[in-house]
Amino acid sequence: MRTVTVTGTGTARVTPDTAVVRLSALARGAGVSEAYEAMAAAAATVVDVAARHTDERRIASTGITVWPFHDHEGRREGYEARHGYAIACADLAEAGAMLAELAREVGDGLAVDGVALEVADDTVAGGKAREAAFHDARERAAALARMSGAGLGSVQTVVEGDPASGPVPVAKVALASAGGLEPGEATVTSTVTVVWELA
Repeated sequence: MRTVTVTGTGTARVTPDTAVVRLSALARGAGVSEAYEAMAAAAATVVDVAARHTDERRIASTGITVWPFHDHEGRREGYEARHGYAIACADLAEAGAMLAELAREVGDGLAVDGVALEVADDTVAGGKAREAAFHDARERAAALARMSGAGLGSVQTVVEGDPASGPVPVAKVALASAGGLEPGEATVTSTVTVVWELA
């Protein structure tokens, strides 16, 4: 039995509806203890403010560091302490309000590392992307079949993802945003590999 194997790719557009904010509470001091204590105070404020805008279980520490900092001529001026967080907000408006409040409450002790906009439920968009991927694979297979003087018969196997590299998950992370948290659009992608019998 002759067959043709084709991998198709499909995409669908979706509007992000959640945000993950990555930020740090930071402080400097003449010594390690001074820098750490000031950072801890700023970190407590970060957690207090974040808890007003999202569930506490969505507030996660990502790391704590303390290291020397130097002036432009390389002379040590003291130490800088930093406590990193990843804070997930189920609502973009709440994420924006949280950032504004953090800027007011924490001030210069706040460093925003980035905001990732995500899609909480990509079921519908994932289905559309999967359908588009199958149609893409069928069109490619039909073209190859015509070139070989045959037609497409029945489908033998269907595998989501490229079997050479393993399954390809549907992308959920949308785009990096700053300040305004405008959702824009995200692309959800699906890949399917289909084997047809050549008729």
